[in-house]
Amino acid sequence: MPFEPDEYAEAVLDAVESIPPGRVLSYGDIAELVGRGGPRQVGRVMSLYGGAVPWWRVIRADGSPPQCHERRAHEHYREEGTPLRPDGVKVDIKRARWSGPS
Repeated sequence: MPFEPDEYAEAVLDAVESIPPGRVLSYGDIAELVGRGGPRQVGRVMSLYGGAVPWWRVIRADGSPPQCHERRAHEHYREEGTPLRPDGVKVDIKRARWSGPS
């Protein structure tokens, strides 16, 4: 396991840091924003280095928060006013998706 993030990982982490509070992007959205890789590669970067960035703003395409971190993610969603679906479990990705840097 590398100790220092490579260029791709740095690009992913920079993209995650740019997501405003109360907004989200899917793993695939991040890959598109970075211009390389896909959801799995972004997930790998997040699992290795994501603790230093607002990881809860990166969700699955179905609106599910990061696996095994749901409780902590929901604390952040409440704090930031992230729109949730009526069930209160998943993020309302249509309302919460960030349109990217202008």
